[in-house]
Formats: sequence, C-alpha cells, structure tokens
Amino acid sequence: MVDPSRARVTGPLQPYAAGFAAELARLGYASGPACGQMFLMAHVSRWLAGEGLDADGLTPEAAGRFLAARRAAGYARLLSAKGLAPLLGYLRRLGVAPEAPAPVPAEPAAELLARFRRYLVTERGIGAATAAGYAGKARPFLVCRQEAGVLDLGGLTAADVTAFIAGNCPSMRKGTAKLTVTALRSLLGYLPVAGDIPGPLAWAVPAVATWRLASLPAPLEPGQVAELLAACDTGTASGRRDLAMLTLLARLGLRAGEVAALSLDDIDWRAGEVTVTGKGRRSERLPLPADVGEAVAAYLRDGRPGPFEGTRRLFLRLYAPHRGLTTGGVTQAVFAAAQRAGLGRIYAHRLRHTAASGMLRAGASLPEVGQVLRHRRLLSTAIYAKTDVLALRALARPWPGGAA
Repeated sequence: MVDPSRARVTGPLQPYAAGFAAELARLGYASGPACGQMFLMAHVSRWLAGEGLDADGLTPEAAGRFLAARRAAGYARLLSAKGLAPLLGYLRRLGVAPEAPAPVPAEPAAELLARFRRYLVTERGIGAATAAGYAGKARPFLVCRQEAGVLDLGGLTAADVTAFIAGNCPSMRKGTAKLTVTALRSLLGYLPVAGDIPGPLAWAVPAVATWRLASLPAPLEPGQVAELLAACDTGTASGRRDLAMLTLLARLGLRAGEVAALSLDDIDWRAGEVTVTGKGRRSERLPLPADVGEAVAAYLRDGRPGPFEGTRRLFLRLYAPHRGLTTGGVTQAVFAAAQRAGLGRIYAHRLRHTAASGMLRAGASLPEVGQVLRHRRLLSTAIYAKTDVLALRALARPWPGGAA
C-alpha cells in the first residue's frame, strides 16, 4: 500500500498539501491514486516556484504550460487536464487558483445552439444529453449558413432546407438520417419562436423513408437472462452494483438513462414502489419486485461507496470521486456482463425488449405492457406482438400452392 504522505510538497502549494490530502480521502480515493495526486501537486508546486509564480498564477494557460513541461520531462501518468482537475478544483474552491474563464463561442452558430439546448431542456422537457445530441446534429446546417464569420438566417427558405437534407442525408445510415431530420425540424420550430427567422420552416424538412414496426425486437431467452445476472460477482462491490442495475433493466424494462437517474429518494421501501423519471421528465411509480428490491438493498448495504458531495444518486461510479453513474456507464455494465457470460454484444435496451416479451409470454396484454414501459402510444408497444411467433402462426394464411 502506497502512503500519500510520502509526497513532500514544497513551494507555493505547501500550505494546501494537508488539506488536499484530506480532500482526497474524503472523496474516497484509494491510497495509490491519492499518492499519484499528491506527487502531481508536488510537481506543480516545484514548477510554479521555478516559473516565479504563486498559487494564484495557476491560470488555465499556466496549467497548459505545466502539462506540456511534464510531458516533455518524460512523465508517464497524469499528463492531461483531466488528471489535473482534482487539484485545480480544490484550489479554485479555496479561492487560491483563478477560475477558468467562460468559454468563448468558437463560431457564430455556437451561441445559437447553446440557446437551442436551453430551450429544449427548460421549455420542452428534453434531457440534457438528448438536447446536446439534437444540437450536434443541427450544427452542420447552421455552419452551412455561415459566411465571413456571420450567421445568415434572414434569407433562409424552404428550398435551402430541402437542399441540405438532399445533399447530406443520403450518405448517412438510416438511424442517423432520421435523427438529423428530427433535430433540424426541432431547430426550425425554435428559430421563429426566438425571433431568428420570420416564420416557421419545420414543415419544409422532408421525412426519411422508413416503415414503422418494420424491425423485430430480439429479446433474450430466460436462460440467457439468468446467465447474464450470474455473471455479476456479488462478492465484489462492482458486482453487487451491476446486479442491481441489470435486475432493474431486465425485470422492469427501464431505459439505461432511467436507471442512471434513479436517486435514493425514488425508492419507497414501505410501499414497495420505485419512481421512474423517463422521457419528457415524466415521473411514474412502478411496483418494486422482490428480487429487484433484494438486489438494490444488497448494493446499498455493502457496495455503494461514500458519495461525492453528498449526491443522492442511487448508482455511483466505482472510482473516486464517487459521482453518479452515467447512461454510458449503465450500458457498459450490461456489455461487460454479457462478455463475461459469453453471450456476445448485448446492450441495455435489449433487456427492455426482454422484459416486454416476457410480460407478453406471461399473459399480459399489450396495453398492460405499454403501461409498464411507460409508452405514450399503444403503437410503440405493438411491435412486441411480433415476438410471439406461436401466436402469430395461427393467424398466418396458407401460402398459395403450398401444402394444405
């Protein structure tokens, strides 16, 4: 075990060394990573002294020069701004190091896209990650309207919109093209509201050719679900966390983002219910099955680390600082468990398909499945009717000329 106190900090950061070590311990850093952070602090302090700077000279520009010098000196670890972030964050919270300046938009479209994201989140109730995705897909359209550093939307016409779609979407995959036209349609609905264009043009965005309910869900078999859950080692904190997440996904059909967003306050143990906040920020209460409750309780008893800044998020990162797990973290946990179980490439949404198909096999109706999945329209649930092959076989007509 490495002792963080071995790092001897001299120079302008020496007065803050003991406090930073205590902060790392509070955040749950293991001894090895904490020791690395303390040695990094010692290096920063020596570099500041060599540059004739005090702690308040650790500006973002100076931090960049330090990292360049550290790489040039042949160091192998903690060479990026991410590695320096814990130290900078601590010093900035103390008011010692200057705050990072607000980012300056790199192009005229950046400010408009920032307003568009805020509108989607605050006015339309869209999640921050989804709003960022919409802005990213709409950005190329705005970039095309830039000329000499000026964003020209005054002369925007329907022909410009259709020309952009016709010139860009044919080379995209179907899913990417659909998301692009959806994002552009949303942007063109926002622009007249914000006063950037005189009238609505969302109607000018052509649709991507597709057929509703054409795809077929690929649920896992019950035995495969059991293998997936068994691949979580409940003898470790990570295994207990992953088992709780995978059980929620497989039994209640939650989305990965919904699992990541769960908080301690969302579980009502007395009533046996869990509150799920899904698309459009709609919150609904679902029954908490016994096996799901047992898996979550086991994680809370012996697996959930000390939270970073007292976060109430249910599922936390394994490594300090212990912030809430992201949607990608939930998906990665499913993928890793599937690899350990030898099931190939499986992601979180496939467990949603599995839960829906399992409810249908157990005799639930499509409206009941839609209620559990929290679909707004029954048509969204109808696709699962195609997974019951035996029931569909009775509806199939004999092929002309075939055996009777």
